[in-house]
Amino acid sequence: MTYKEAVSKRILELCDLYNYSPNRLAEMSTIPPTTLRSMLANKVENPSSYNIYKICKIFKIEIKDFFDTDYFKLKNIDD
Repeated sequence: MTYKEAVSKRILELCDLYNYSPNRLAEMSTIPPTTLRSMLANKVENPSSYNIYKICKIFKIEIKDFFDTDYFKLKNIDD
């Protein structure tokens, strides 16, 4: 999987875990809904670390916890 796919999967996983819809997450994080939809559709080549920070803030998790999943292991990320 690509990095952008891993980011998308992790966001959707957190939405499921915290029972948030992507629209609610966009609203609460102040990320424009079109930007979040693009991230979830793997259209953003390099998702902004600031947007990931905003997502982490809403879920009340540390940034390191966002990336602490097998999705981001180097062996699982394709270039």
